[in-house]
Amino acid sequence: QVQLVEPGGGLVQAGGSLRLSCAASGRTFGTYAMGWFRQAPGKERELVAAMAWSSGGRTDYADSVKGRFTISRDNTKNTVSLQMNSLKPEDTAVYYCAAAPRPWTIVTTEYKYWGQGAQVTVSS
Repeated sequence: QVQLVEPGGGLVQAGGSLRLSCAASGRTFGTYAMGWFRQAPGKERELVAAMAWSSGGRTDYADSVKGRFTISRDNTKNTVSLQMNSLKPEDTAVYYCAAAPRPWTIVTTEYKYWGQGAQVTVSS
Protein backbone atom coordinates (compact mmCIF):
# COMPACT_ATOMS: atom_id res chain seq x y z
CA GLN A 1 0.00 0.00 0.00
CA VAL A 2 1.25 3.46 -0.90
CA GLN A 3 -0.17 6.81 0.16
CA LEU A 4 0.69 9.86 -1.90
CA VAL A 5 0.64 13.50 -0.84
CA GLU A 6 1.29 16.31 -3.25
CA PRO A 7 1.29 19.80 -1.82
CA GLY A 8 1.85 22.70 -4.12
CA GLY A 9 0.67 23.56 -7.57
CA GLY A 10 0.30 27.21 -8.30
CA LEU A 11 -0.18 30.04 -10.73
CA VAL A 12 2.56 30.90 -13.22
CA GLN A 13 2.86 33.01 -16.33
CA ALA A 14 3.36 31.44 -19.72
CA GLY A 15 7.02 30.66 -20.28
CA GLY A 16 7.63 30.18 -16.60
CA SER A 17 8.58 27.12 -14.57
CA LEU A 18 7.05 25.16 -11.74
CA ARG A 19 8.11 22.07 -9.83
CA LEU A 20 5.63 19.59 -8.42
CA SER A 21 6.62 17.15 -5.72
CA CYS A 22 4.91 14.11 -4.32
CA ALA A 23 5.76 12.35 -1.07
CA ALA A 24 4.97 8.67 -0.69
CA SER A 25 4.57 6.50 2.36
CA GLY A 26 5.14 2.78 2.35
CA ARG A 27 8.19 0.57 2.27
CA THR A 28 7.44 -0.67 -1.26
CA PHE A 29 7.72 2.73 -2.96
CA GLY A 30 11.04 1.78 -4.55
CA THR A 31 9.44 -1.12 -6.42
CA TYR A 32 6.61 0.88 -7.99
CA ALA A 33 6.39 2.71 -11.28
CA MET A 34 5.46 6.34 -10.75
CA GLY A 35 3.54 8.68 -12.99
CA TRP A 36 2.24 12.20 -13.26
CA PHE A 37 -1.17 12.67 -14.82
CA ARG A 38 -3.23 15.76 -15.49
CA GLN A 39 -6.87 16.52 -16.12
CA ALA A 40 -8.15 19.75 -17.59
CA PRO A 41 -11.83 20.77 -17.35
CA GLY A 42 -13.94 18.80 -19.78
CA LYS A 43 -11.06 16.54 -20.77
CA GLU A 44 -10.00 13.04 -19.86
CA ARG A 45 -7.15 12.39 -17.49
CA GLU A 46 -3.92 11.91 -19.42
CA LEU A 47 -0.50 10.54 -18.60
CA VAL A 48 2.08 13.33 -18.66
CA ALA A 49 5.20 11.47 -17.53
CA ALA A 50 6.11 8.07 -16.15
CA MET A 51 9.21 6.64 -14.56
CA ALA A 52 10.22 3.07 -13.85
CA TRP A 53 10.97 1.82 -10.34
CA SER A 54 14.64 2.72 -10.41
CA SER A 55 15.88 6.27 -9.98
CA GLY A 56 17.41 7.14 -13.33
CA GLY A 57 15.41 4.37 -14.96
CA ARG A 58 13.17 4.32 -17.99
CA THR A 59 10.94 7.32 -18.57
CA ASP A 60 8.19 8.24 -20.99
CA TYR A 61 6.48 11.55 -21.74
CA ALA A 62 3.39 12.75 -23.53
CA ASP A 63 4.33 14.32 -26.86
CA SER A 64 2.89 17.64 -25.72
CA VAL A 65 5.44 17.96 -22.88
CA LYS A 66 8.56 16.34 -24.31
CA GLY A 67 11.57 18.60 -23.93
CA ARG A 68 9.77 20.77 -21.37
CA PHE A 69 8.90 18.47 -18.47
CA THR A 70 11.21 16.14 -16.52
CA ILE A 71 10.17 13.45 -14.08
CA SER A 72 12.55 12.32 -11.35
CA ARG A 73 12.41 10.24 -8.21
CA ASP A 74 14.46 9.73 -5.07
CA ASN A 75 13.82 6.29 -3.62
CA THR A 76 15.83 7.12 -0.50
CA LYS A 77 13.38 9.92 0.30
CA ASN A 78 10.24 8.33 -1.20
CA THR A 79 9.62 11.30 -3.44
CA VAL A 80 8.81 11.86 -7.09
CA SER A 81 8.94 15.24 -8.80
CA LEU A 82 7.88 16.87 -12.04
CA GLN A 83 9.91 19.83 -13.25
CA MET A 84 7.86 21.86 -15.71
CA ASN A 85 9.57 24.45 -17.88
CA SER A 86 8.37 26.69 -20.71
CA LEU A 87 4.82 26.36 -19.44
CA LYS A 88 1.94 27.10 -21.76
CA PRO A 89 -1.69 28.03 -21.01
CA GLU A 90 -2.73 24.61 -22.34
CA ASP A 91 -0.76 23.01 -19.50
CA THR A 92 -3.40 24.32 -17.09
CA ALA A 93 -4.92 21.35 -15.28
CA VAL A 94 -5.10 19.46 -12.02
CA TYR A 95 -1.95 17.34 -11.77
CA TYR A 96 -1.91 14.01 -9.96
CA CYS A 97 0.96 11.79 -8.97
CA ALA A 98 0.22 8.10 -9.05
CA ALA A 99 1.89 4.78 -8.27
CA ALA A 100 1.58 1.44 -10.02
CA PRO A 101 2.51 -1.82 -8.21
CA ARG A 102 4.82 -2.97 -10.98
CA PRO A 103 8.30 -1.90 -12.16
CA TRP A 104 7.08 -0.12 -15.29
CA THR A 105 3.86 0.81 -17.01
CA ILE A 106 2.22 3.59 -18.98
CA VAL A 107 -1.25 2.06 -18.74
CA THR A 108 -3.47 4.37 -16.70
CA THR A 109 -5.60 1.58 -15.23
CA GLU A 110 -2.51 -0.05 -13.74
CA TYR A 111 -1.91 2.99 -11.55
CA LYS A 112 -3.68 2.04 -8.32
CA TYR A 113 -2.66 4.75 -5.88
CA TRP A 114 -3.32 8.45 -6.40
CA GLY A 115 -2.48 11.74 -4.80
CA GLN A 116 -5.17 14.31 -4.11
CA GLY A 117 -4.22 16.52 -7.04
CA ALA A 118 -2.62 19.94 -7.37
CA GLN A 119 -4.00 22.79 -9.46
CA VAL A 120 -1.58 24.29 -11.96
CA THR A 121 -2.72 27.41 -13.77
CA VAL A 122 -0.69 29.01 -16.55
CA SER A 123 -1.74 32.52 -17.51
CA SER A 124 -1.14 33.96 -20.96
